[in-house]
Amino acid sequence: MTLAPARSRPRVTLPAPRRSITWVLVGGWIAQLAVRLWLFRYHAGPVANPDETGYLIAARWLAGGPGGDFSGSTFYQGGYPLLLVPAFWVTSDPETAYRLVVAIGSMAAASAFPLAYLALRRLRTGRRPALLLAFVAGLCPALVEFAGLALTDAILPTLVLGWLIALHDLAQGRTAGRSGIVAGALAGYATAVHMRGTIVFGVFVVVVAALLLTHRVPRSAGLKALAVAGTVAVAGLALNRAVSAALYHDGVRDLSGMLADRLTSAGGQAWALSGALGQLWYLVTATWGLAGVGMAGATVVALRRGGLPGPRVLAATLLLTTLGIAYASSAALPDEHRVGNYVYGRYTACVAAVWLLAGLVVLLRLRRAAVVRRALAGAGILVAAGGAAAWYAGDRLTTYSFIAFDFPEVNFLTRAWQRLDMIAASAAALSLLACLVAMALWMPRRARLPLVAAGVAAVHLAFLADLAPKTAPAAGPGWLPAPPPGRVALDTRVSWRVWVPLTYQVSWTALERYQGAPPAGACTALTPLAAGPPASGWTATATGSDWVIWAGPACAAKA
Repeated sequence: MTLAPARSRPRVTLPAPRRSITWVLVGGWIAQLAVRLWLFRYHAGPVANPDETGYLIAARWLAGGPGGDFSGSTFYQGGYPLLLVPAFWVTSDPETAYRLVVAIGSMAAASAFPLAYLALRRLRTGRRPALLLAFVAGLCPALVEFAGLALTDAILPTLVLGWLIALHDLAQGRTAGRSGIVAGALAGYATAVHMRGTIVFGVFVVVVAALLLTHRVPRSAGLKALAVAGTVAVAGLALNRAVSAALYHDGVRDLSGMLADRLTSAGGQAWALSGALGQLWYLVTATWGLAGVGMAGATVVALRRGGLPGPRVLAATLLLTTLGIAYASSAALPDEHRVGNYVYGRYTACVAAVWLLAGLVVLLRLRRAAVVRRALAGAGILVAAGGAAAWYAGDRLTTYSFIAFDFPEVNFLTRAWQRLDMIAASAAALSLLACLVAMALWMPRRARLPLVAAGVAAVHLAFLADLAPKTAPAAGPGWLPAPPPGRVALDTRVSWRVWVPLTYQVSWTALERYQGAPPAGACTALTPLAAGPPASGWTATATGSDWVIWAGPACAAKA
């Protein structure tokens, strides 16, 4: 018997091993982290006060160190400081601890890159395109500008992105039980981080309840997700109550009356809605128009019948979360006579990267006519929202205080750091969007992805170059008083601009507030210039622009 010759088998190209993708993601994460650490290499102490110091003191107290008294000020919740506790376990030196906090925030922000890759893969984007687009999106301003500061904005974008992915998987039925637990835990934790987290939690409850009522998820998975979210939220509430009792002895700033008036009066609703529109304008402008394109695309997906439940739930959830954050944060914002009351970007920055990704997906995945329609709709959102916000604010956009810190992307687009020019910023964003749309539609098919990615990357790199420090700043907060070790007393008349940052710099004890004569046994007293000559037995040793340091008998005895 003769055997037939063996036929040669066709060569099969196997997909890239999962392990290699993992290493690429790890390498990309390290690169993203390195960019942030280089950008913030000179950050040695808080600059955005009182917010940064409020979170830092809470972290120091949770780590077992001295606290402070922030009575009457805005409450800075404990969820974010809980992540910073290891920095204060390692060191008590304020500068070293702050540098570690910057590293923690940078690691959290850099983690948006692998999560963005997973989100794109959920939307059926190929591996290589997903890696490229995720890396470019990971360098967007919203994921970079706050990573070097002790603010919740360093972690919220990554937290929200992870929550959205888990919620998508729950709706899609992919490991529903595990995905529901992750989504619930993140939603519950968000309530302990910031008021925006309450919106995330509320949207989560509504979406999961809707999925249960329509039988889109297993009953056990949905109920487990809600139970986990509730349990974590209750734990966060207990944490916040402990922080409030320890650091806000006489209570926090009560905005409930103002918020109730905003929600129940026509004037208050006008304020809240116009402020929300101002935030939407900023969101679209700060993402070079891509957020507007993404919103238009998400609206179509959310309203379209049929299709996969995961993308529809993802689109609806993202729209509800964005609108909820913009409206609620505007309604709760007191009138501080600054331009940022009417046009602001920080609160919606937690969803900026997701919307930028959505805009890129629309440009690169849809057909030409659909892309043109979404782009025109996105431009319409920018113009309409900006026009309504500007009309309501009126001349307050020019007469109120302009704080450049509130407008990093707009400053970059307009090259103006002393005023808000909404027309110039809108024109610049729309011009960038037009260039991206042109590259997506009229370039050869193979060139579209790299060209669009390169275009967005170029804008991001230009922003980073603008953000990067040109020279090293003067070492240390030299304008602050530098009391020696020992008890430090604080006259209640001293401006918060002095005592708030000093609370962090004095790392060995909590500042003791007093009225009248300094407390007996204190080594140092910080008083205003208007306090007059030192109290009996005390000596003036240092003077600043509006403060004086007195050295007490306790100091002299130790010396």
